[in-house]
Amino acid sequence: MKKLVLTVALLFPLSALSNEWTGTVIGISDGDTVKVLNAKNQQVKIRLVEIDAPESKQAFGTQSKQSLADICFRKSVVVDDRGTDKYKRTLGRLKCDGVDANAEQVRRGMAWAYRQYLTDQSIIGLEDAAKAGKLGLWADANPIPPWEFRHGSKATKTINQSIKKSVSTTAPSSGFECSGKSRCGQMSNCAEANFYLNKCGLSRLDRDHDGVPCESICR
Repeated sequence: MKKLVLTVALLFPLSALSNEWTGTVIGISDGDTVKVLNAKNQQVKIRLVEIDAPESKQAFGTQSKQSLADICFRKSVVVDDRGTDKYKRTLGRLKCDGVDANAEQVRRGMAWAYRQYLTDQSIIGLEDAAKAGKLGLWADANPIPPWEFRHGSKATKTINQSIKKSVSTTAPSSGFECSGKSRCGQMSNCAEANFYLNKCGLSRLDRDHDGVPCESICR
């Protein structure tokens, strides 16, 4: 049996069993998404795993896209294919001319470690170093993660009706104003926290996305 396993291993090395394939990067959509032309002359849209880059309308969105272009555009790429997401994009770890593009974006301060889907813990170390050096997006004193930015954009369009009622009855708009507060510790009470969440679009106050802001004072 051992001889059989050894024979199979020699005939089929690990590289042959992996989900890697090669191509050329022909387009950059944003700081974590590219288009690759594969060996079959097919265009494949790839979402870089482990990281989340600023949205196009966010601060450093343009810089993040340009950074990924510098790393990968028109370069040969090895794609570690991780399957597809709900948008039918291929999920992958990319090496562009030998450079790990996913890790490099975080190292440059052009993307966050995407902790919700993280499997490579070394990415967190790269983020910590970029943050300490105030590189890229970390030059901003209070950068908003893209997953919060996306949630906030949706919340401003579809506000929970019960929360709206609470705000209207316990915190009239005339009582508060969007004056630059950004943390729960700055809120005078739950009513003000609700106002900032629903009227000012400060989604970071609702960390678990249950519609209740600043649970330390609203529970």
